[in-house]
Amino acid sequence: MSNWEKSLSDAVKQVPPSGIRKFFDVAAKMDDVITLGIGEPDFVTPWHIRESCVYGLEKGYTSYSTNKGMPLLRQEIAALYKRTYKINYDPAEEIIVTVGVSEAVDLALRAILNPGDEVLIPEPCYVSYKACVILAGGTPIPVPTSVEKEFRVTADDLEKYVTAKTKVLLIGYPNNPTGTILTTDELRGIAAFAQKHDLIVLSDEIYGDLTYGGLEHICFSSLPGMKDRTILFNGFSKAYAMTGWRLGYALANPVFIEAMNKIHQYTMLCAPVTAQVAGIEALQNGEGNMHKMINEYDRRRHFIYEGFCHMGLKTFEPKGAFYIFPNIESTGMTSEEFVEKLLEREHVAVIPGNAFGECGEGFIRCSYATSIDKIAGALNRIENFLKNI
Repeated sequence: MSNWEKSLSDAVKQVPPSGIRKFFDVAAKMDDVITLGIGEPDFVTPWHIRESCVYGLEKGYTSYSTNKGMPLLRQEIAALYKRTYKINYDPAEEIIVTVGVSEAVDLALRAILNPGDEVLIPEPCYVSYKACVILAGGTPIPVPTSVEKEFRVTADDLEKYVTAKTKVLLIGYPNNPTGTILTTDELRGIAAFAQKHDLIVLSDEIYGDLTYGGLEHICFSSLPGMKDRTILFNGFSKAYAMTGWRLGYALANPVFIEAMNKIHQYTMLCAPVTAQVAGIEALQNGEGNMHKMINEYDRRRHFIYEGFCHMGLKTFEPKGAFYIFPNIESTGMTSEEFVEKLLEREHVAVIPGNAFGECGEGFIRCSYATSIDKIAGALNRIENFLKNI
């Protein structure tokens, strides 16, 4: 029998399987599992958005759109950023609609990286960042952050890892997995660092609308001097409960967008037109339902934070996204040991912190994008697990 693994590309061989999916493959085969793992809203997409898709199908909106996305959708995205962040993007030249934010990240990295180019990635971070860099031919350079600073990255942290080969800084705030946000001053410091070293910044802001406690999300490209050197990612999955629609977008200068569109033309061609129709409806009329969902996430955020504090697991209060990152070092277990035993004994699925980078060791990621009842049940089981060990 032929050894077909020898035929695989070196880049693919370097990329490990997702640290998130590993545990859910096991959980899927078990009964009575409460899941605090997958970062997916438990809400169904609001009816008026679904109805727009039904209406579009009835009207025969089933053809390709232009490669960059339907003009009206790009106009609505531009209007959103002008209205919310006071920053102007040309819908025709500076916006591309993609198959989720994941495609947008992949397109951007493939458009700008050459072999040997280094990408600074603060960790803990979303699991696909390093993989996408490797698959694009670049070299990911993890920049560890610490729980003492609530996993905030600073310009001083980044200075320790920048080299002559560094081309890109890839950040994601509000952060998955920690729920950390950055202040305006912290972001300004990172912007100054990027300008000093002439770096391109990729800013994943998919959780931007999910910012709590009266705090406002800061759009990175709106900072002085940062629009042209920033490729900004956002989409509809989290704030509008549209994960399965696979609809995202990127905002950038025309050179970057055109380069990304070249790849997009030959690979995806365009995002699904039915999803684009739904995206237009979401932007035009979805703000009310979005805020209702955000308010419910905020209620759950307080509940799960207080629950972990009550049982004695150290954690900081997350200010964004819908994740919390408790410290489990007091148990004497590694992150993976804790997760495996918790799943086996109490049928609660969470994610080991080291799936998001080495500095996530000693932590677990829990999502509160599920009902209060399920969160309460999971907390009770976790507390019981801690008592029995």
